[in-house]
Amino acid sequence: MNKNGFLVISLDFELIWGVFDVVSLQEKTVYFRNTLDVVPKILSLFDRNDIHCTWATVGMLFNKHWEDWKGNVPPSVPSYKNSKLSAYDYALSRDFILESEFFFAPNLIAKIRDCGGQEIGTHTYSHYYCLEDFQNEDQFEKDLDTAISLAKRSGVELKSLVFPRNQLKASYLKICKAKGILNVRSNPSDWYWADPTSESILVKLARSGDAYLNFGKKSYPLEDLKTSEALPIQQPASRFLRPVETKTFLRKAKIGRIKEEMTLAAKKDEVYHLWWHPHNFGSYPEQSLWDLQDIVGHYKRLRLEYGFQSRNMAGLGDLVINNDQSLL
Repeated sequence: MNKNGFLVISLDFELIWGVFDVVSLQEKTVYFRNTLDVVPKILSLFDRNDIHCTWATVGMLFNKHWEDWKGNVPPSVPSYKNSKLSAYDYALSRDFILESEFFFAPNLIAKIRDCGGQEIGTHTYSHYYCLEDFQNEDQFEKDLDTAISLAKRSGVELKSLVFPRNQLKASYLKICKAKGILNVRSNPSDWYWADPTSESILVKLARSGDAYLNFGKKSYPLEDLKTSEALPIQQPASRFLRPVETKTFLRKAKIGRIKEEMTLAAKKDEVYHLWWHPHNFGSYPEQSLWDLQDIVGHYKRLRLEYGFQSRNMAGLGDLVINNDQSLL
């Protein structure tokens, strides 16, 4: 059994497809332009420091333009009770000819694909919401088929998946494994993550407070991850890297918590899984990169002192599979 600790990073790469129901593109133009500019800088930072990462990419970003997008609409699309959540209803109801840069990113995806240690995973094709009313397994399967097809067209084999808005649905895991998805990011075991769709004030307060205060250990032993013929490996998230705060003391507390949790994971030879969205860097890109550099610098110190290692989701999954086979 491997006795090193591991830093796993996964990014939910969405651009507008992940937030069109909650933000106005017209009001967020600078925000998303900053996001497009910051992605290559994140890649460069990772490349220089041998940081491995899974980019869970919304499949629609693989399209080249709007005509390409129209030709790749699945035969069955999600029939959400809340139609405002549908990427198809959103796109077909408006004219985005001049705004395609925020909807398609094949060139950025190619840069990620060609950068060492980077894995392109899937965030489903349409940023699919698995816990919403009226959608079903067939629609999810068709969505995933389309994501896989578009990725293959770009020379990418999808092995890892992150459920949009963390809406993991247990009955859909078999579909993932049947389609070749070997790893999924699952939610933390904390009570305030039991229902990822919760709008409870108490839940929101707990999730916010957890970023700055010690609410318990976030890392876990590699041995906790299990393989199955029918199901992908569920890799729990440890920590969401929240966007840069305007209050300095909160920002310092947040980064301090992350570094403390990484140190504990390194000392205990455990897994620490950090995640965020690239667009979370859109409001304060320079400050966000400074914070990420701080985290990467701390990782490098832990690598020297404790043998802490960097893995993407596929890489960690391979370790789990190999360890399980060694026990046979």
